[in-house]
Amino acid sequence: MLRMIGALALAGGARAARAAPREPEFAVPAGACDCHAHIYDQRFPYTPNARLRPTGATVADYRHEVQSALKTSRAILVTPSTYGTDNRCLTDALGQFAGAARGVAVVSADVEIAELRQLHAAGVRGVRVNLPKDQLIALSARLHDMGWHLELFVPSDKLVEMEETLLSLPIPIVLDHLAHLPEPDAVRSKGFKTVRKLLDSGRCWIKLSGAYIDSRIGPPDYPDSSELAKAYIAAVPERCLWATNWPFPDISAGPNPVPRPDSLPFLNLFGRWVSDADLRRQILVINPERFYGFEPAGAQTEPSAP
Repeated sequence: MLRMIGALALAGGARAARAAPREPEFAVPAGACDCHAHIYDQRFPYTPNARLRPTGATVADYRHEVQSALKTSRAILVTPSTYGTDNRCLTDALGQFAGAARGVAVVSADVEIAELRQLHAAGVRGVRVNLPKDQLIALSARLHDMGWHLELFVPSDKLVEMEETLLSLPIPIVLDHLAHLPEPDAVRSKGFKTVRKLLDSGRCWIKLSGAYIDSRIGPPDYPDSSELAKAYIAAVPERCLWATNWPFPDISAGPNPVPRPDSLPFLNLFGRWVSDADLRRQILVINPERFYGFEPAGAQTEPSAP
């Protein structure tokens, strides 16, 4: 039900976006990174049982729809469920970005170190998972040897159940899409208390993405999701990562698809969450550099806002 509400809300946002100016509402700093996007390239076969089957979501499409409009220059690409544990599309895309992107792969619980090393050489730095406790612990030991992180894609009730295990893991954890906490009272939920414990451990990072997914209120400002995002920013600005979730596969290619929305309104929404230019640069540039291992973009002064 929540996912349907999010889809309807984003559909409204898409209609508004088409009439919006094609420039960001604030000066985007050099080296800004979109920390969660998916590439779908039909040169690589989808798994037979894939539920989401987007089209027109190649590297070229991403550069045109996102980077040229948002003025970002770096990206974190995540293997979508559509490919299962086949990361060939991901590694091909990383090669096309020639060092300006990093990857988050999906692997089997018994993945061999040799495969992880091959993925590392291609630019992968983490694994997205939704695994049982014992498999999660075993996999985290392998990832520790690689210097990688775990990105969790789990509902909030599962996150609460896994709290003790997650706090014990020896590697960094990333929670995507605002940690999927239930709205409209996410900041007062049990899940939020768990997320704060993870964040306060110093080894957990949060992606400021998917404001539409669990929102009960919807565009243009998503007040419920925005309250949650601002709470994360206030708590751990040094471990917040901003992202689009392009091409919004959960709604643009799901059971009840809507036209793919514009990413620009979500960057502008971030600009309303964070009014300070230095803090914007911290989240858009410095945090991704530190976490994913990009070369520093340099302490560049932002140009005047358009």
